[in-house]
Amino acid sequence: MRCGQGIEARQVDELFINIDPIQAAGRLTGDAMKAVIAYGDGYSVCDNCRKPNRLDYIAKPPIAEFHKDVAKWLNMDAVRTVPGARRGFQAVAQTYVKKGDPVLLTSLSHYTEFMAVEGAGGIAREIPVGDDKRVTPDAAAAKIEEVKREFGRAPVLAFIDHVDYQYGNIHDVAAIAKVAHQYDIPVVYNGAYTVGVMPVDGKALGVDFVVGSGHKSMAAPAPSGILAATAERENEVFRTTAIEGDVTKRRFGIKEPEMMGCTLMGVTLVGMMASFPHVKERTLHFDRELANHHVVMDALLSIEGTTCMSEYPRKHTMTRINTIESFDTVAETHKKRGYYLQSALEERGITGIIPGATKIWKFNTYGTTKKQAEHLAGAFVEIARENGLTVRE
Repeated sequence: MRCGQGIEARQVDELFINIDPIQAAGRLTGDAMKAVIAYGDGYSVCDNCRKPNRLDYIAKPPIAEFHKDVAKWLNMDAVRTVPGARRGFQAVAQTYVKKGDPVLLTSLSHYTEFMAVEGAGGIAREIPVGDDKRVTPDAAAAKIEEVKREFGRAPVLAFIDHVDYQYGNIHDVAAIAKVAHQYDIPVVYNGAYTVGVMPVDGKALGVDFVVGSGHKSMAAPAPSGILAATAERENEVFRTTAIEGDVTKRRFGIKEPEMMGCTLMGVTLVGMMASFPHVKERTLHFDRELANHHVVMDALLSIEGTTCMSEYPRKHTMTRINTIESFDTVAETHKKRGYYLQSALEERGITGIIPGATKIWKFNTYGTTKKQAEHLAGAFVEIARENGLTVRE
């Protein structure tokens, strides 16, 4: 099957159980697939755009209502859709960070947070993590004091990941935000692996901004995401334009500079909207997702030499695993080298592991059924035994 000359039809999720860490929670729902077809044209949502000519005011399809629903769902006061979480980071950074300003991140922060800081001219300063690869409020306080000694002032902004992309560990955002606010530092909550996956309450967390990824965790087409703000901050990051042309004297109404007027158009937005009811429902059952993940983890850890590099017991469905003393010992002499594991998994209808990875790798079981989780668990154990590895009962 082809989509056009040289473009093969992608059938990964139709033919395999996909445990790719960044794809598992972003696969589209059936309703989102319909939206892809119906709203694929670039400006399709603009059919019924009326004054004041801004995306979040469009009533048909119900884009305005969607913005209100997402804000309520996250317990925040205002929401805008953005082309991916990174554009949410960028909008906030450009609002608060000036050249030479120190900005607080962590040693597990995603590279896009660093890019947002760099683009605004800021200077990154990282909160170090402990041996358990977690960020603590005490470490945050110590780093803020260090920054004050270095710059003579506190950081102007803090980016804190609830679940980091390297280990899938859960960090105490509420406690860290409380520390940051003692220094009047606005806090950006990175929910790329939580918004759309598990319950998120911005007010309970005490953060100023919540950023989510549509294509990573909200079953939406790429690039899509959300940026939510408190009432105290919304008029700052969602401020309206004041620029005026010197010749024409043109002004641009209530367009928002950080949103470049309008953000998501067409399929990205309507796809996220179409999946939203399903996404809201699934966040209520994260315990079921964790139970399925534990089935797979138990199997992996029964293979002698395999260890979990993430916090354990697991609290999230994305995990970093170390198989240097198990699967990688097989790769040393196997004719396919490290690619044997990926090949053996694909023979069993499983994909998503980085090709050639047998040392340290990540996987995400989000969205798998109990039966699929049991198949995953059995596959890892079976491959281990076939290649002479010891499996504990």
